[in-house]
Amino acid sequence: MELIQKNSDLSAYLGADEAVDHHHPLVRETAARLARDAEDSYAYASLAFAFVRDTVSHSQDAGDPRVTWRASDVLAQGTGVCHAKAHALAALLRAEDIPTALCYQRLAHDDGVGHVVHGLIAVRFGGAWHRQDPRGNKPGVDARFSLDGERLAFLPDRGAGEWDYPDLHPAPHPAVLGALRAAPDRARLWRTLPTAL
Repeated sequence: MELIQKNSDLSAYLGADEAVDHHHPLVRETAARLARDAEDSYAYASLAFAFVRDTVSHSQDAGDPRVTWRASDVLAQGTGVCHAKAHALAALLRAEDIPTALCYQRLAHDDGVGHVVHGLIAVRFGGAWHRQDPRGNKPGVDARFSLDGERLAFLPDRGAGEWDYPDLHPAPHPAVLGALRAAPDRARLWRTLPTAL
């Protein structure tokens, strides 16, 4: 699949906004701590990916009812759904001047009833975009940081109405962000997240 950069200005993928608030002190402090152990930008990106994937719990897997959406809140509370974790990773990468896009997949719900939009990121290295999924691993899911071929959490099944969206967004999709901001808890979020973009 050919990824489509929605904004031709690469600096748009370094910007801060309400959700990807990489100027927040907690985001900056976390980025600085991770950067101390990295010899270059690639190593930093790999460390930031592993940090978000492994230390921020996916709220569904953990049975956590809280809904986070702002990167700084995700880091402070240590929980979030895929979209929130993508916002946190984008903020950590942008804090170290690594262009990062938000991107999406349409996937079937775990119970097989209906679909939901899944969030992930793409990072730019070597003049190309590389998608990464910090969702968090569990049995049957083994996402890894890779620039040598995608190691995502999920591979869409077209026969089941699943697919990848090729668009690379500089900011969260408004439909996704609206659902995250309005949901009082994860149960409500599951009913209001968009099924397609």
